Amino acid sequence: MAESAQFSVQLRLLNGYKFEVDFGDAGQLLSDEPPPLGDGEGPNPSRLLAAAVANCLAASLLFAVRKFKEDPGEVSAEVQGELERQDGRWRIGKLQVALQLGADAAAIPHLERALSQFENFCVVTQSVRQGIEVTVQVRDSAGKLLHQG
Repeated sequence: MAESAQFSVQLRLLNGYKFEVDFGDAGQLLSDEPPPLGDGEGPNPSRLLAAAVANCLAASLLFAVRKFKEDPGEVSAEVQGELERQDGRWRIGKLQVALQLGADAAAIPHLERALSQFENFCVVTQSVRQGIEVTVQVRDSAGKLLHQG
């Protein structure tokens, strides 16, 4: 039987399509739709979802490497989203995440093991993948492709 944990995020309409998103103790941010609907004064929900996927994958990669007491260096991520029409409506059809390690692969002895398991640690990506294709690449500090999933 699956365990359960709850969390809460509050949203409040400020005007137009701009919302204050309140994460409680973690702070607030503004979300807004781009023109012509909104004023683009914050990321829209599609970008927030993309950021959540990339952030979760980067944190999962850090966790997987650090659990072997190794240092991945400064990890960075870039995510590309692709909108497509499905049944006449815009949907996120694909997210492509590129993760970059700040260290050379040779400096991380257990990297292969970490790469084989890090995606499974990512709650957000594994949840999103049930409806959206998510591809992932990991490169080391020299740009060498280490993982593609």
